[in-house]
Amino acid sequence: MANRHLSRSVVMQTLFEWDFRELPQEATLEALIRNANEFAPKAGDVPFMQELLRGILSRRPDLDLVIEKAAPEWPIDRIAMVDRNILRLGLYELLFSDRNQVPAKVAINEAIELAKSYGGDTSGKFVNGVLGAVYKELGEPGKDETSKKKKKEIPYEEMPVLNLGGAVVYARHNGEVYLALVHDIFGHWTLSKGKIEEGETIEQGTIREMKEELGLDVELKEKIGENEYIASDPEVGKKRKHVTYFLAEAPYDDITLEEKGGLDDARWFKVKDCLDLNFYGDMLPIVTLAVGKLVGDEMASQMPRVTERPKNRKR
Repeated sequence: MANRHLSRSVVMQTLFEWDFRELPQEATLEALIRNANEFAPKAGDVPFMQELLRGILSRRPDLDLVIEKAAPEWPIDRIAMVDRNILRLGLYELLFSDRNQVPAKVAINEAIELAKSYGGDTSGKFVNGVLGAVYKELGEPGKDETSKKKKKEIPYEEMPVLNLGGAVVYARHNGEVYLALVHDIFGHWTLSKGKIEEGETIEQGTIREMKEELGLDVELKEKIGENEYIASDPEVGKKRKHVTYFLAEAPYDDITLEEKGGLDDARWFKVKDCLDLNFYGDMLPIVTLAVGKLVGDEMASQMPRVTERPKNRKR
């Protein structure tokens, strides 16, 4: 079941990419394989993912019609892109999957969990409301079935910790300070980061990751902050990802984004242009501190204060 949850996450991310980029079906299936290799290289059920994705794409007009009938005050193009693709996935499983394989309650609960992980603060409630309305129209199939016993939650302190290194990469060019930022498929600009390999120091791993992900040679100047969040791992369950961030200088060279799932763009931005970007909430204090060190507190004070973020990231 854990593998199926991970597989649904990969399908949802691929649907988001399909919707955002308006990809043709063949390119969408290729994106699925790329995302599966990135996010679920060992535990993902690729045939299940392919069948689910093909089914959703083939039934998309029907699914959108059901969504609009269940939530008439929300035209499909006004629903957040993450939420509407989670609804498409959940509705497809609720309406068209074999109930012996995917009971109705499982389809709804899986969609709600995806919404809580990847959507905004109200996404879980919204997805629950739409799917719940459809479930009632179907006569609440499986309502009296005994739910399986939930796995015991691992206390936060006992979760395994994965160390990552990241950096606010900057360059000075023609009297301006630029930041190198990466863009994820959920529409946020964020900082480059990656896993620290066995035998590496955090500093060594961070320099290597910046080279691999951005194609830039960086010089670490100072440690600038840390954050930690919970992610799901198919082999060990939930784990804590602890990220140490550095201020790192690089030459103002072309950025070459590593080809991998989860990221779709990388660019240099003048610091003043960063004020209008959509950052994750836990990135803002780190970026703001870096801006203050690089160009002064007055500019840093103009940085936005908060934005929603997926609670469980995969990257």
